[in-house]
Amino acid sequence: MTTRYSIRHNFEFRYDAPVTGSVTVLHVSPARGRRQTLEDISIETSPAGPVFDFEGPFGNRRHFFDRHASHDTLSIEVRSRVEVVPPAALPDRLDASSWQALASGARTPERWLMLQPSRFVRMSRSLEQFVAMHGITKGADPLTSVRALRSTLFRVFEYAPGSTTAQSPIEQILETGRGVCQDYAHVMASILRSWGVPTRHASGYLGPTCDDTVPAQAHAWVEPWLPGLGWCGFDPANDCDCDDRHVRVAVGRDYADAPPVRGTFPGDAASTLTTEVAVVRDAPEQADR
Repeated sequence: MTTRYSIRHNFEFRYDAPVTGSVTVLHVSPARGRRQTLEDISIETSPAGPVFDFEGPFGNRRHFFDRHASHDTLSIEVRSRVEVVPPAALPDRLDASSWQALASGARTPERWLMLQPSRFVRMSRSLEQFVAMHGITKGADPLTSVRALRSTLFRVFEYAPGSTTAQSPIEQILETGRGVCQDYAHVMASILRSWGVPTRHASGYLGPTCDDTVPAQAHAWVEPWLPGLGWCGFDPANDCDCDDRHVRVAVGRDYADAPPVRGTFPGDAASTLTTEVAVVRDAPEQADR
């Protein structure tokens, strides 16, 4: 059954002194693909002006704008509507020979890149100690190994908003045991890549279920490549295979490849960013008509 979401994502930069010449890049557009249909997207800014879109690395859709008028606040309101079709259910396991098939299939340039260390996804002494402490090892096949790792991270980490920042290295969650979805995804991708599993970092939104009382949010998860299945989504912060709640916006090696917003401006002013996300799920009768 198709699920339709209305998404609003607001950003506000406040500067302690007026700035000019600010340049901003956004990753906020739900991806178009086999499972997602983008019905509409609008971006309004204050100061107002044109917003341009283009395709960036990894096929991600980006939006760009610059504002040359003097301003001490930059507000951005993004509204989008997207239809999501649930992915096909994954099998319980793969054949034991799939480890060999994975090693062979990982030799393409796209998959090889997702085996390399990156800014936030990498092995370290701290991660090696974490893996040994919790007895994390590869299992009989890649799929059961991915799911077991996902469940282990869900069990040993505490989801604690505000405990890390977008720039926190994986050592912070490893030391404190507290983090958010992005931290879970970086740790999981680091371990999977060390096992020879090409793994992308995926970002987007987590929509509510029909009876969910938990607020929707910007979200992150991992997408390992598995033989015979392709790129598959797994959510360690919720200990689940990705489903129609997961609205993908962008993929990359890690968070740094596709943050929701990135900007620059001349001068020495300090800036503060606040964000707000709302994801509304249409009622079933509305989504199916």
